[in-house]
Amino acid sequence: MAIITLSLGSNLGHRKKNLERAIQYLSEIGEIIERSEIHETKAEGFETNNDFLNLCLIIESPLTPFQLLKKTQEIEKEIGRTKKSVNGIYSSRIIDIDIIFYDKQIISTKELQIPHPLYHKRKFVLFPLAELKYSDKLLDSVTHLSIKQILYNLK
Repeated sequence: MAIITLSLGSNLGHRKKNLERAIQYLSEIGEIIERSEIHETKAEGFETNNDFLNLCLIIESPLTPFQLLKKTQEIEKEIGRTKKSVNGIYSSRIIDIDIIFYDKQIISTKELQIPHPLYHKRKFVLFPLAELKYSDKLLDSVTHLSIKQILYNLK
């Protein structure tokens, strides 16, 4: 069983309901170990009038990283997401599920990068992640820094 860190966000429709639906689906692919509070944040990387609701989860799942990616994309579609960001061009979305960590693995393919390549620059990921008790056990497998160290460096 793998310990997986996920970041969820929504800025369209019933944002809180979208997050809750995603969590329900995710609970079917693994055990939710811990969940952060919901944080309201401004969009980063694009302009919109719709603020995001974000949270982080720690789950334990038997899925491989690529099975997990496929499943999270299926969940996004089920909730109503119709398009993904392409070449760093972002837009509003009903739901976004990002894989931040998968155990201590490092994966770098066209389809999947773990640790998530931008998480360390995103307060909307780091703040919810830092509030989790489990975050004390998390180290970035590339930099070997803790979440609190990464957040401190971002400030």
